[in-house]
Amino acid sequence: MLAALLTPGSSVPPPFVHRITKYDPADRNEHGHYTGSEDTLSDHGPVEAAYLAAIAAFAEDSGIDRLEIREPAVTGFVHFGLEPPAEGHGLAGLFPPDLTGYHDGAEVPLEVALELVRAMLRDQGAWCRLEAGDAFSVHVGWDQYVFVGSDRYCAEAVARTRELGLFPEPMTASPYAFDPDEREVTEAADEDFWTRVRTELASRQSLLLEETHVGNGARWHRLTPRNLDAVRAGLGPRALLTIWPDLNPDVGAVLAALPEEYSVEFVWEAQDGTIGHVLVDETEYQELTALVAGARAACALPLYADERHPLLCAALPDSDGVLRARW
Repeated sequence: MLAALLTPGSSVPPPFVHRITKYDPADRNEHGHYTGSEDTLSDHGPVEAAYLAAIAAFAEDSGIDRLEIREPAVTGFVHFGLEPPAEGHGLAGLFPPDLTGYHDGAEVPLEVALELVRAMLRDQGAWCRLEAGDAFSVHVGWDQYVFVGSDRYCAEAVARTRELGLFPEPMTASPYAFDPDEREVTEAADEDFWTRVRTELASRQSLLLEETHVGNGARWHRLTPRNLDAVRAGLGPRALLTIWPDLNPDVGAVLAALPEEYSVEFVWEAQDGTIGHVLVDETEYQELTALVAGARAACALPLYADERHPLLCAALPDSDGVLRARW
């Protein structure tokens, strides 16, 4: 029974995949690299609208009117888009400021999914895979490359895409399909996990919980035996939970111990009980000291994966006990 509960939800990629672009295949060299004059930015106009209409045509051909958000992310420490990130990550008007509803596994109507594609085409900060199980997928890549997968060939959609002035090219697979071999977290935050949290709390009295509800987005909580159940009840769906030793009340000592080089994540509790976090390097320590003046407690966490050693790490399963989040 335990093995069944920990089996991650997975899907087989749709068999028919088309790469949809504004780039004429005739303008590619022998290596497949585009050599034409089309810009790699969205025009925020008719070409962008053509992309959305093409995706809608493939969805209609496939009988799809709702899509599931998978692996959602927002702008992180480094923004790789060619356009500057937008306030709200391009999600304003689609989701509230706290991003409620923008989480792994959330189902959205096709109209909202197309607006998410628009934000991704514009490099506004948000990114996610859009999927309908094994039947349909939309992946937005670099430089206005879009990959649409379906369990049907979608001949009418292919023709419609050409009418829109875009180029649908058959592919063996989407290069942005999720690779199950890349899963880093396979443990479910089940009752056994919470029992271990309670055991840690019994000896330490307090812990720090990093709740990653979207990629590059985290909420922080100081856990105690008294508030554990309340914090647990408010966690976001499929969140990645990372348990750290609690903040250090000697904030001065934490600041004095910051490394002479390299960036760290600095986490602190303000006087009003809110917890802030910021990524800083050695050039910003003076500003950091001013920022956290009066803080109750703090810690500095390394950014490199091989240097991060939390006490516990697991992802929230769905209500049926199955771990479907693909962190």
